[in-house]
Amino acid sequence: MIKRTGILVGVLLICFNTFGSPVSKVSSWPEIYADELFHITEVMVTDVASPPVAARIYAYTNLASFLVIEGSTESFRYPEFLPFTYLEDQNFDNSNLSSPEFAAIYAMLLVGEKIMPSGYLLKEKMQEWESFGLKEKLLKKKELDIHISTAKKVADWVISVASKDGYLQLSTLTRYSPTKEKGRWYPTPPAYIAAIEPEWKTIKPFFLQDLDPFDPEEMAPFNLSQGSSFRSQLDEIIEVTSNLTEEEQLIANFWDCNPFMVDVTGHMAIGIKKISPGGHWMGITGIAAEMEDLSFAETAYIHTLVGMTLHDAFISCWKAKYETDRIRPETVINEELDRTWRPLLQTPPFPEYTSGHSVISRASAIILTNYFGDNFDFLDTSEIYFGLPEREFQSFLQASEEAAISRLYGGIHFRDAIEEGVKQGEKIGEYIWANLEK
Repeated sequence: MIKRTGILVGVLLICFNTFGSPVSKVSSWPEIYADELFHITEVMVTDVASPPVAARIYAYTNLASFLVIEGSTESFRYPEFLPFTYLEDQNFDNSNLSSPEFAAIYAMLLVGEKIMPSGYLLKEKMQEWESFGLKEKLLKKKELDIHISTAKKVADWVISVASKDGYLQLSTLTRYSPTKEKGRWYPTPPAYIAAIEPEWKTIKPFFLQDLDPFDPEEMAPFNLSQGSSFRSQLDEIIEVTSNLTEEEQLIANFWDCNPFMVDVTGHMAIGIKKISPGGHWMGITGIAAEMEDLSFAETAYIHTLVGMTLHDAFISCWKAKYETDRIRPETVINEELDRTWRPLLQTPPFPEYTSGHSVISRASAIILTNYFGDNFDFLDTSEIYFGLPEREFQSFLQASEEAAISRLYGGIHFRDAIEEGVKQGEKIGEYIWANLEK
Protein backbone atom coordinates (compact mmCIF):
# COMPACT_ATOMS: atom_id res chain seq x y z
CA MET A 1 0.00 0.00 0.00
CA ILE A 2 1.30 3.44 -0.90
CA LYS A 3 1.45 5.78 2.06
CA ARG A 4 2.66 9.36 2.08
CA THR A 5 2.77 12.12 4.68
CA GLY A 6 1.99 15.71 3.75
CA ILE A 7 3.39 18.68 5.67
CA LEU A 8 2.00 22.17 5.11
CA VAL A 9 4.81 24.71 4.94
CA GLY A 10 3.70 28.36 4.75
CA VAL A 11 0.86 29.21 2.44
CA LEU A 12 0.29 26.99 -0.57
CA LEU A 13 -1.11 28.75 -3.60
CA ILE A 14 -1.34 26.25 -6.42
CA CYS A 15 -2.00 27.51 -9.90
CA PHE A 16 -5.48 26.02 -9.87
CA ASN A 17 -6.72 29.53 -10.61
CA THR A 18 -4.03 30.45 -13.14
CA PHE A 19 -5.02 31.28 -16.69
CA GLY A 20 -3.22 31.96 -19.95
CA SER A 21 -0.09 30.13 -21.02
CA PRO A 22 1.17 27.12 -19.04
CA VAL A 23 3.46 27.89 -16.12
CA SER A 24 7.17 28.02 -16.94
CA LYS A 25 8.29 25.84 -14.05
CA VAL A 26 8.98 22.51 -15.70
CA SER A 27 10.38 21.06 -12.48
CA SER A 28 6.88 21.11 -10.97
CA TRP A 29 4.85 18.69 -13.06
CA PRO A 30 1.91 18.59 -10.59
CA GLU A 31 1.57 22.37 -10.91
CA ILE A 32 1.60 22.20 -14.70
CA TYR A 33 -0.83 19.27 -14.68
CA ALA A 34 -3.29 21.12 -12.43
CA ASP A 35 -3.09 24.21 -14.62
CA GLU A 36 -3.86 22.30 -17.81
CA LEU A 37 -6.64 20.29 -16.16
CA PHE A 38 -8.23 23.51 -14.98
CA HIS A 39 -8.66 24.58 -18.62
CA ILE A 40 -10.99 21.58 -18.90
CA THR A 41 -12.77 22.67 -15.73
CA GLU A 42 -13.27 26.14 -17.26
CA VAL A 43 -15.09 24.63 -20.21
CA MET A 44 -17.25 22.49 -17.92
CA VAL A 45 -18.26 25.62 -16.01
CA THR A 46 -19.10 27.31 -19.32
CA ASP A 47 -21.22 24.32 -20.35
CA VAL A 48 -22.87 24.10 -16.90
CA ALA A 49 -21.95 20.41 -16.78
CA SER A 50 -23.98 18.53 -14.19
CA PRO A 51 -22.01 16.89 -11.34
CA PRO A 52 -22.24 13.36 -12.82
CA VAL A 53 -21.31 14.60 -16.30
CA ALA A 54 -18.36 16.54 -14.89
CA ALA A 55 -17.07 13.41 -13.14
CA ARG A 56 -17.34 11.46 -16.39
CA ILE A 57 -15.30 14.13 -18.18
CA TYR A 58 -12.62 14.12 -15.48
CA ALA A 59 -12.40 10.33 -15.68
CA TYR A 60 -11.87 10.14 -19.43
CA THR A 61 -9.59 13.18 -19.83
CA ASN A 62 -7.25 12.03 -17.07
CA LEU A 63 -7.37 8.46 -18.34
CA ALA A 64 -6.00 9.62 -21.69
CA SER A 65 -3.12 11.34 -19.95
CA PHE A 66 -2.31 8.27 -17.89
CA LEU A 67 -2.43 5.89 -20.84
CA VAL A 68 0.20 7.95 -22.65
CA ILE A 69 2.55 8.10 -19.68
CA GLU A 70 1.96 4.55 -18.42
CA GLY A 71 5.07 2.43 -18.74
CA SER A 72 7.36 5.39 -19.46
CA THR A 73 8.92 5.26 -16.03
CA GLU A 74 10.03 2.47 -13.68
CA SER A 75 10.66 4.78 -10.74
CA PHE A 76 7.09 4.54 -9.49
CA ARG A 77 5.25 1.33 -8.66
CA TYR A 78 1.52 1.97 -8.40
CA PRO A 79 -1.32 -0.53 -7.91
CA GLU A 80 -2.76 -1.32 -11.33
CA PHE A 81 -6.35 -0.28 -11.87
CA LEU A 82 -6.90 -1.06 -15.55
CA PRO A 83 -7.32 -4.86 -15.11
CA PHE A 84 -9.91 -4.11 -12.42
CA THR A 85 -12.00 -2.03 -14.86
CA TYR A 86 -13.99 -3.03 -17.94
CA LEU A 87 -11.32 -1.34 -20.08
CA GLU A 88 -9.33 -3.49 -22.45
CA ASP A 89 -5.61 -3.63 -21.72
CA GLN A 90 -3.95 -1.18 -24.10
CA ASN A 91 -0.24 -0.69 -24.69
CA PHE A 92 0.42 2.52 -26.56
CA ASP A 93 3.98 2.79 -27.83
CA ASN A 94 5.67 5.85 -26.34
CA SER A 95 9.24 4.61 -26.73
CA ASN A 96 9.89 7.10 -29.52
CA LEU A 97 8.73 10.11 -27.52
CA SER A 98 11.32 12.44 -26.03
CA SER A 99 8.58 13.89 -23.79
CA PRO A 100 5.75 11.48 -22.93
CA GLU A 101 4.59 14.22 -20.53
CA PHE A 102 3.97 16.61 -23.42
CA ALA A 103 1.97 13.99 -25.32
CA ALA A 104 0.02 13.05 -22.19
CA ILE A 105 -1.18 16.61 -21.58
CA TYR A 106 -2.02 16.96 -25.26
CA ALA A 107 -4.09 13.77 -25.15
CA MET A 108 -5.95 15.04 -22.07
CA LEU A 109 -6.85 18.29 -23.84
CA LEU A 110 -7.84 16.41 -27.01
CA VAL A 111 -10.32 14.25 -25.12
CA GLY A 112 -11.68 17.37 -23.45
CA GLU A 113 -12.13 18.96 -26.86
CA LYS A 114 -14.05 15.98 -28.20
CA ILE A 115 -16.15 15.10 -25.15
CA MET A 116 -17.55 18.52 -24.18
CA PRO A 117 -20.07 20.66 -26.10
CA SER A 118 -17.77 23.70 -25.89
CA GLY A 119 -14.61 21.65 -26.19
CA TYR A 120 -13.54 23.73 -29.20
CA LEU A 121 -12.43 26.32 -26.64
CA LEU A 122 -9.50 24.05 -25.85
CA LYS A 123 -7.97 24.46 -29.31
CA GLU A 124 -6.25 27.64 -28.17
CA LYS A 125 -4.96 25.86 -25.06
CA MET A 126 -3.48 23.10 -27.21
CA GLN A 127 -1.70 25.69 -29.33
CA GLU A 128 -0.35 27.30 -26.17
CA TRP A 129 0.78 23.89 -24.96
CA GLU A 130 2.67 23.30 -28.22
CA SER A 131 4.41 26.67 -27.86
CA PHE A 132 5.26 25.93 -24.25
CA GLY A 133 6.71 22.52 -25.08
CA LEU A 134 8.99 23.99 -27.72
CA LYS A 135 9.97 27.01 -25.66
CA GLU A 136 10.84 24.93 -22.61
CA LYS A 137 12.62 22.38 -24.82
CA LEU A 138 10.45 19.47 -23.75
CA LEU A 139 10.77 18.35 -27.36
CA LYS A 140 12.25 19.55 -30.65
CA LYS A 141 10.11 21.03 -33.41
CA LYS A 142 10.81 18.06 -35.69
CA GLU A 143 9.44 15.77 -32.94
CA LEU A 144 6.16 17.63 -32.57
CA ASP A 145 4.21 15.61 -35.15
CA ILE A 146 5.04 12.21 -33.62
CA HIS A 147 4.04 13.45 -30.14
CA ILE A 148 0.73 14.81 -31.39
CA SER A 149 0.12 11.66 -33.45
CA THR A 150 0.59 9.48 -30.35
CA ALA A 151 -1.68 11.74 -28.30
CA LYS A 152 -4.38 11.48 -30.99
CA LYS A 153 -4.19 7.68 -31.07
CA VAL A 154 -4.75 7.51 -27.33
CA ALA A 155 -7.46 10.20 -27.37
CA ASP A 156 -9.31 8.45 -30.20
CA TRP A 157 -9.29 5.17 -28.27
CA VAL A 158 -10.56 6.84 -25.08
CA ILE A 159 -13.33 8.61 -27.00
CA SER A 160 -14.27 5.28 -28.60
CA VAL A 161 -14.58 3.73 -25.14
CA ALA A 162 -16.61 6.69 -23.90
CA SER A 163 -19.01 6.37 -26.82
CA LYS A 164 -20.01 2.90 -25.58
CA ASP A 165 -20.65 3.68 -21.91
CA GLY A 166 -24.32 4.53 -22.39
CA TYR A 167 -24.05 8.33 -22.31
CA LEU A 168 -25.06 8.80 -25.93
CA GLN A 169 -28.19 6.70 -25.35
CA LEU A 170 -29.51 8.75 -22.42
CA SER A 171 -31.67 10.97 -24.63
CA THR A 172 -33.47 7.91 -26.02
CA LEU A 173 -34.65 6.66 -22.61
CA THR A 174 -38.07 7.32 -21.11
CA ARG A 175 -38.32 10.90 -19.90
CA TYR A 176 -38.62 11.34 -16.13
CA SER A 177 -41.71 13.10 -14.83
CA PRO A 178 -42.21 14.08 -11.17
CA THR A 179 -45.29 12.70 -9.47
CA LYS A 180 -47.69 14.45 -7.12
CA GLU A 181 -47.37 11.68 -4.55
CA LYS A 182 -46.58 12.93 -1.04
CA GLY A 183 -42.90 12.84 -0.22
CA ARG A 184 -41.72 12.67 -3.83
CA TRP A 185 -39.33 15.09 -5.47
CA TYR A 186 -40.54 18.13 -7.33
CA PRO A 187 -38.62 21.03 -8.99
CA THR A 188 -37.57 23.76 -6.59
CA PRO A 189 -37.24 27.55 -6.75
CA PRO A 190 -35.97 29.87 -7.99
CA ALA A 191 -35.49 28.37 -11.48
CA TYR A 192 -37.61 25.19 -11.10
CA ILE A 193 -35.10 23.26 -13.23
CA ALA A 194 -36.23 19.83 -14.43
CA ALA A 195 -34.66 16.71 -12.93
CA ILE A 196 -31.00 16.32 -13.93
CA GLU A 197 -29.67 13.00 -15.26
CA PRO A 198 -32.53 10.76 -14.05
CA GLU A 199 -31.19 7.71 -15.92
CA TRP A 200 -27.54 8.10 -14.91
CA LYS A 201 -27.61 4.66 -13.29
CA THR A 202 -27.52 3.21 -16.82
CA ILE A 203 -24.01 4.63 -17.41
CA LYS A 204 -21.28 1.99 -17.28
CA PRO A 205 -19.11 2.21 -14.14
CA PHE A 206 -15.37 1.56 -14.32
CA PHE A 207 -15.11 -0.48 -11.11
CA LEU A 208 -18.57 -1.26 -9.70
CA GLN A 209 -19.71 -4.26 -11.71
CA ASP A 210 -22.84 -4.55 -9.57
CA LEU A 211 -24.37 -1.37 -8.11
CA ASP A 212 -26.79 -3.06 -5.69
CA PRO A 213 -24.24 -3.85 -2.92
CA PHE A 214 -23.56 -0.13 -2.60
CA ASP A 215 -27.16 0.94 -2.14
CA PRO A 216 -27.79 2.90 1.07
CA GLU A 217 -30.00 1.74 3.92
CA GLU A 218 -33.67 2.69 3.67
CA MET A 219 -34.45 6.34 4.29
CA ALA A 220 -36.91 7.57 6.89
CA PRO A 221 -40.42 7.30 5.39
CA PHE A 222 -42.36 10.48 4.72
CA ASN A 223 -44.29 11.20 7.90
CA LEU A 224 -45.10 14.66 9.23
CA SER A 225 -46.34 13.39 12.61
CA GLN A 226 -44.50 14.78 15.62
CA GLY A 227 -41.91 12.28 16.85
CA SER A 228 -41.43 10.51 13.52
CA SER A 229 -37.89 10.27 12.18
CA PHE A 230 -38.78 12.29 9.10
CA ARG A 231 -40.43 15.10 11.08
CA SER A 232 -37.57 15.20 13.59
CA GLN A 233 -35.07 15.62 10.77
CA LEU A 234 -37.26 18.28 9.19
CA ASP A 235 -37.41 20.20 12.48
CA GLU A 236 -33.64 19.85 12.82
CA ILE A 237 -33.08 21.52 9.45
CA ILE A 238 -35.30 24.46 10.44
CA GLU A 239 -33.56 24.78 13.80
CA VAL A 240 -30.03 24.52 12.42
CA THR A 241 -30.54 26.90 9.50
CA SER A 242 -32.21 29.46 11.78
CA ASN A 243 -29.17 29.59 14.08
CA LEU A 244 -26.16 29.24 11.81
CA THR A 245 -22.89 30.62 13.06
CA GLU A 246 -20.63 32.61 10.72
CA GLU A 247 -18.33 29.57 10.48
CA GLU A 248 -21.21 27.24 9.57
CA GLN A 249 -22.33 29.62 6.83
CA LEU A 250 -18.77 29.72 5.50
CA ILE A 251 -18.61 25.90 5.49
CA ALA A 252 -21.92 25.63 3.64
CA ASN A 253 -20.83 28.09 0.94
CA PHE A 254 -17.33 26.60 0.62
CA TRP A 255 -18.75 23.19 -0.28
CA ASP A 256 -21.79 24.44 -2.24
CA CYS A 257 -20.35 23.43 -5.64
CA ASN A 258 -23.72 23.92 -7.35
CA PRO A 259 -23.21 24.55 -11.09
CA PHE A 260 -26.95 25.29 -11.44
CA MET A 261 -27.07 28.26 -9.06
CA VAL A 262 -29.28 31.06 -10.43
CA ASP A 263 -29.53 34.65 -9.18
CA VAL A 264 -33.03 35.97 -9.78
CA THR A 265 -33.64 39.71 -9.64
CA GLY A 266 -37.04 40.84 -10.82
CA HIS A 267 -37.53 39.27 -14.25
CA MET A 268 -33.81 38.61 -14.69
CA ALA A 269 -32.27 35.18 -14.03
CA ILE A 270 -28.47 35.02 -14.14
CA GLY A 271 -26.48 31.80 -13.80
CA ILE A 272 -23.68 31.91 -11.24
CA LYS A 273 -20.54 30.00 -12.28
CA LYS A 274 -19.47 27.40 -9.75
CA ILE A 275 -17.23 24.37 -9.75
CA SER A 276 -18.81 20.90 -9.45
CA PRO A 277 -18.27 18.66 -6.39
CA GLY A 278 -15.98 16.48 -8.51
CA GLY A 279 -14.05 19.54 -9.62
CA HIS A 280 -13.48 20.45 -5.98
CA TRP A 281 -11.96 17.02 -5.26
CA MET A 282 -9.88 17.20 -8.44
CA GLY A 283 -8.51 20.44 -7.00
CA ILE A 284 -7.69 18.76 -3.69
CA THR A 285 -5.95 15.95 -5.58
CA GLY A 286 -3.81 18.51 -7.42
CA ILE A 287 -2.94 20.29 -4.18
CA ALA A 288 -1.77 17.04 -2.58
CA ALA A 289 0.22 16.07 -5.68
CA GLU A 290 2.03 19.40 -5.66
CA MET A 291 2.73 19.28 -1.94
CA GLU A 292 4.36 15.88 -2.39
CA ASP A 293 6.11 16.97 -5.62
CA LEU A 294 4.94 13.83 -7.39
CA SER A 295 6.40 12.72 -10.68
CA PHE A 296 4.27 13.26 -13.78
CA ALA A 297 3.35 9.57 -13.87
CA GLU A 298 2.21 9.61 -10.25
CA THR A 299 0.29 12.84 -10.80
CA ALA A 300 -1.55 11.43 -13.81
CA TYR A 301 -2.21 8.17 -11.95
CA ILE A 302 -3.80 9.65 -8.84
CA HIS A 303 -5.89 12.14 -10.86
CA THR A 304 -7.15 9.31 -13.04
CA LEU A 305 -7.94 7.07 -10.09
CA VAL A 306 -9.84 9.83 -8.27
CA GLY A 307 -11.64 10.78 -11.50
CA MET A 308 -12.79 7.21 -12.11
CA THR A 309 -13.81 6.87 -8.46
CA LEU A 310 -15.90 10.05 -8.72
CA HIS A 311 -17.51 8.70 -11.88
CA ASP A 312 -18.58 5.45 -10.23
CA ALA A 313 -19.65 7.14 -6.99
CA PHE A 314 -22.00 9.44 -8.88
CA ILE A 315 -23.55 6.49 -10.72
CA SER A 316 -24.21 4.72 -7.42
CA CYS A 317 -25.58 7.87 -5.78
CA TRP A 318 -27.82 8.80 -8.72
CA LYS A 319 -29.25 5.28 -8.70
CA ALA A 320 -30.29 5.83 -5.08
CA LYS A 321 -31.64 9.32 -5.78
CA TYR A 322 -34.06 8.32 -8.50
CA GLU A 323 -35.08 5.02 -6.92
CA THR A 324 -36.05 6.81 -3.70
CA ASP A 325 -37.25 9.99 -5.48
CA ARG A 326 -37.34 11.80 -2.16
CA ILE A 327 -38.65 15.33 -1.69
CA ARG A 328 -36.25 18.15 -0.84
CA PRO A 329 -36.53 19.93 2.54
CA GLU A 330 -37.39 23.24 0.86
CA THR A 331 -40.44 21.78 -0.88
CA VAL A 332 -41.97 20.08 2.13
CA ILE A 333 -41.26 22.95 4.53
CA ASN A 334 -42.82 25.49 2.15
CA GLU A 335 -45.85 23.29 1.47
CA GLU A 336 -46.53 22.05 4.98
CA LEU A 337 -44.86 24.27 7.57
CA ASP A 338 -43.59 27.68 6.48
CA ARG A 339 -44.06 29.28 3.07
CA THR A 340 -41.42 31.93 3.81
CA TRP A 341 -38.57 29.55 4.75
CA ARG A 342 -35.60 29.40 2.39
CA PRO A 343 -32.40 27.35 2.66
CA LEU A 344 -29.03 29.08 2.82
CA LEU A 345 -27.98 27.28 -0.38
CA GLN A 346 -30.04 26.89 -3.52
CA THR A 347 -31.55 23.44 -3.75
CA PRO A 348 -29.99 21.41 -6.60
CA PRO A 349 -32.36 20.05 -9.30
CA PHE A 350 -32.56 16.35 -8.43
CA PRO A 351 -33.98 14.13 -5.66
CA GLU A 352 -32.57 14.28 -2.16
CA TYR A 353 -31.52 10.79 -0.99
CA THR A 354 -28.59 10.25 -0.70
CA SER A 355 -26.44 13.38 -0.52
CA GLY A 356 -24.20 13.42 -3.58
CA HIS A 357 -21.45 15.48 -1.97
CA SER A 358 -21.42 13.13 1.02
CA VAL A 359 -21.02 10.09 -1.24
CA ILE A 360 -18.37 11.38 -3.61
CA SER A 361 -16.39 13.27 -0.97
CA ARG A 362 -16.02 10.19 1.21
CA ALA A 363 -15.14 7.94 -1.72
CA SER A 364 -12.48 10.41 -2.88
CA ALA A 365 -11.14 10.88 0.63
CA ILE A 366 -10.73 7.12 1.08
CA ILE A 367 -8.67 6.88 -2.13
CA LEU A 368 -6.52 9.90 -1.27
CA THR A 369 -5.97 8.74 2.32
CA ASN A 370 -4.78 5.33 1.16
CA TYR A 371 -2.47 6.94 -1.37
CA PHE A 372 -1.02 9.89 0.54
CA GLY A 373 -1.53 8.71 4.11
CA ASP A 374 -3.48 9.67 7.24
CA ASN A 375 -3.21 13.10 8.85
CA PHE A 376 -2.28 14.82 5.59
CA ASP A 377 -2.40 18.55 6.38
CA PHE A 378 -3.35 20.72 3.42
CA LEU A 379 -4.72 24.13 2.56
CA ASP A 380 -7.68 23.80 0.22
CA THR A 381 -7.49 26.67 -2.28
CA SER A 382 -9.90 25.09 -4.76
CA GLU A 383 -12.58 27.75 -4.36
CA ILE A 384 -10.41 30.88 -4.49
CA TYR A 385 -11.20 31.48 -8.16
CA PHE A 386 -14.91 31.37 -7.26
CA GLY A 387 -14.49 34.06 -4.60
CA LEU A 388 -14.23 31.93 -1.46
CA PRO A 389 -11.30 31.85 0.99
CA GLU A 390 -9.10 28.80 1.44
CA ARG A 391 -9.68 26.34 4.28
CA GLU A 392 -7.16 24.25 6.16
CA PHE A 393 -7.69 20.55 6.88
CA GLN A 394 -5.72 17.97 8.84
CA SER A 395 -6.82 15.07 6.65
CA PHE A 396 -8.84 14.18 3.58
CA LEU A 397 -11.38 12.42 5.80
CA GLN A 398 -11.87 15.60 7.82
CA ALA A 399 -12.52 17.48 4.60
CA SER A 400 -15.06 14.88 3.52
CA GLU A 401 -16.85 15.10 6.87
CA GLU A 402 -17.09 18.86 6.53
CA ALA A 403 -18.38 18.53 2.97
CA ALA A 404 -21.09 16.19 4.24
CA ILE A 405 -22.32 18.30 7.17
CA SER A 406 -22.28 21.39 4.94
CA ARG A 407 -25.45 20.02 3.31
CA LEU A 408 -27.32 20.27 6.62
CA TYR A 409 -26.03 23.80 7.22
CA GLY A 410 -27.12 24.69 3.69
CA GLY A 411 -30.62 23.37 4.32
CA ILE A 412 -30.65 21.11 1.26
CA HIS A 413 -30.40 17.62 2.83
CA PHE A 414 -31.85 15.57 5.66
CA ARG A 415 -29.43 14.09 8.17
CA ASP A 416 -30.05 10.47 7.14
CA ALA A 417 -29.20 11.32 3.51
CA ILE A 418 -25.92 12.80 4.73
CA GLU A 419 -24.97 9.98 7.09
CA GLU A 420 -26.00 7.20 4.71
CA GLY A 421 -24.26 9.05 1.91
CA VAL A 422 -21.00 8.98 3.86
CA LYS A 423 -21.39 5.23 4.44
CA GLN A 424 -22.18 4.68 0.77
CA GLY A 425 -19.10 6.63 -0.31
CA GLU A 426 -16.90 4.81 2.16
CA LYS A 427 -18.02 1.43 0.83
CA ILE A 428 -17.26 2.53 -2.70
CA GLY A 429 -13.84 3.95 -1.88
CA GLU A 430 -12.78 0.95 0.23
CA TYR A 431 -13.99 -1.49 -2.41
CA ILE A 432 -12.01 0.22 -5.16
CA TRP A 433 -8.80 0.50 -3.15
CA ALA A 434 -9.00 -3.06 -1.83
CA ASN A 435 -9.28 -4.42 -5.34
CA LEU A 436 -6.36 -2.30 -6.55
CA GLU A 437 -4.20 -3.98 -3.92
CA LYS A 438 -4.91 -7.51 -5.16
